[in-house]
Amino acid sequence: MACCCPCMRTVACFHSQAEDDTDDDDDDKAKDEDENVTLKNFTSLRFKTDGTPEGSGEETKNRKRFWKDRTNGTPQRAVEERKKSQRVSDSFISNIPHKALSVPEINKLLKNDSLEEAYVNLLSLRSEIQREREALGEMTPLVELTNKEKDLSQLCKTLRKKLTDIVQHSYDSTSSELLRLAAHIIQEEEKREGDPGGMRGWMDAWEAAVKDGVTEKLKGVHLDSCEDNASWLAVHLGLLGKVMVELLEKVKTELVTSYPPNFHVFDTYVSSCHEFVEEHLRELLGKVTELKDYYAMLDFAINSYHSEKILGRPSLQPEMKEQKVLILSDDFLEEIKQKYCNCLQKGLQTLLSNIIKVEHDDVWKKKEMPQNIVDGRFPISEIHIDILKIIAGFAENSRKIDGNLEKRVLCCCLEALKHFPKRFEEEFSKQNSSFLGSDVLDCCLWATYHVTYINSFISLKEQMERYRGSCPDQEDRLGMEVDRLVLRLRRALLEQFKAEIEPYKESLMTKKWLKTDNDFKEIINRIETYSGYTKSMKSPPAQSFANDLHYHAVKEYISELLKEKYSCKGRKNDLGAAKIKDQWDQLRKLFSEMGSTVNWLHPLGDQLSEIIEQKNEKDIKKLLPSFFENYPDISKKQFSAILYFREKSIVRYSKLHRVIQHFTELKQNPEKKNHEHTFFSDIK
Repeated sequence: MACCCPCMRTVACFHSQAEDDTDDDDDDKAKDEDENVTLKNFTSLRFKTDGTPEGSGEETKNRKRFWKDRTNGTPQRAVEERKKSQRVSDSFISNIPHKALSVPEINKLLKNDSLEEAYVNLLSLRSEIQREREALGEMTPLVELTNKEKDLSQLCKTLRKKLTDIVQHSYDSTSSELLRLAAHIIQEEEKREGDPGGMRGWMDAWEAAVKDGVTEKLKGVHLDSCEDNASWLAVHLGLLGKVMVELLEKVKTELVTSYPPNFHVFDTYVSSCHEFVEEHLRELLGKVTELKDYYAMLDFAINSYHSEKILGRPSLQPEMKEQKVLILSDDFLEEIKQKYCNCLQKGLQTLLSNIIKVEHDDVWKKKEMPQNIVDGRFPISEIHIDILKIIAGFAENSRKIDGNLEKRVLCCCLEALKHFPKRFEEEFSKQNSSFLGSDVLDCCLWATYHVTYINSFISLKEQMERYRGSCPDQEDRLGMEVDRLVLRLRRALLEQFKAEIEPYKESLMTKKWLKTDNDFKEIINRIETYSGYTKSMKSPPAQSFANDLHYHAVKEYISELLKEKYSCKGRKNDLGAAKIKDQWDQLRKLFSEMGSTVNWLHPLGDQLSEIIEQKNEKDIKKLLPSFFENYPDISKKQFSAILYFREKSIVRYSKLHRVIQHFTELKQNPEKKNHEHTFFSDIK
């Protein structure tokens, strides 16, 4: 080969040495010598921009460091890759023409995919410029040389654009041979970035081309609108995962073989896919408004993406396992989860509103009796059943995605649910006017509804205890709201009881009362009716209601005695005492059967009856200590009213009366000031 210049003589020497390297591949003794000679000859071709040879000691160290870094620092692998790369370099260098084609001709070669011919002509033009610069020395470059340098620079830009286009579309149409040439030219130019017309960042440009190609491919995945397909997001993400797997499978089985190993092709494609997925999910998140779509996104991001459907696909192993763990950023996942929980809370509020509406339309409006009876005696609605099913469904779905998400969802559900008891009560209270009229059956139905909802909400509270471990604070707040509702429902029943007995208590402790039991029997009937409600009520509200009913029934009865409506004359105090004792026995029996635990009220009627039936003051005084022992909160005025009922004359001069004086002395006894029960002080 004729060589007209030092540069070309060096090329010839390099080509000769490259052939020697090929012949000695299997000679282990010459391996190190080949490596050193090859690197030395290759770097002798190189020139820095200031005209000094790049084969200097420092430059050689830098080149070795470059190759070591690109090959994960494995010396043996670096040697092998350098040899393969050197053979490609030899192929280019051995074909460099002495005279380069014109710039338009080189551009045409690039346009027609004649990469190798175009590239060696570009190298020839570069060598020509190098020689002319050396010849000028320190002299100012001629205009012709400056124009050549501009042409070379533009050719390099055109070359980069061509190569990156090949890389970008290598998945779909590029031939493996064309891609192989593109990869080796990129590698060669990366090493020649200091040469005239040379450009920096060839590997960066390659990575950007890979990323653009991945983006173009994955962006082409079909995406329906939410109007056209209710499952638009789940379908799209499924297709996205499928296309991503197909792309990476082709990269692994086909594209990787077209590149030198130091390109880390599979790693780069995987990283590009991952970057696209996170960015794409962020874009999609702005379009999501429904719970099912937030769920689809979480399921894809947390489950499908890392499962055998995509990154864990067996066909992508073991290369995929060697990659760093690809995880979507915590901030992004947190954003999706928060929006999912917010949407879930709104959805739950809507479902709870629908439950109230169904109750209104199917039960209250139609005045339907509760159909569900638990344990043969507890009427119950389906409200708590529906709520439990909804929350269990939310918990189960979130558990499929993430255990922590399940806990978070449960807390959101209980937080939203705590407002339900109050909302339910407001709607139910609006129905009072349609039930509490003159129709007895409607009144009974109204009371039955109260018992039913007491049972339902107690059951709801009991069933929700299963979630205490996940969200104890929310469970406590919900429990308090349920307790408040149950208390208000109980009080409503109690107020209705008081309203029902109101017409019949006016005759108590009167002359008419001494002669007939009709009104008292009506009161007894009402107590028996409400006793039935108590037996249909679940504990602990049933016990509380029985105690309240007992207390208020006795309070209403005794309060009539203290109103000084009637005073017995002659021997009628015996009749009055006997009447009180008999009726008190009936009350005590009823409330004992009801299960009341307000046992401290039982002696009251008997003690009052004894006081009223006494014939003289002395005997009354004897009874006072035991009476005062049980009911120390009785006032002087109230005690005087009892004496008034016994006989009006006995309190005519009350201030001087010895009984009243004795009462006052007992009242002033400090040992009797504190007592665990109050009764008379509640009677106004």
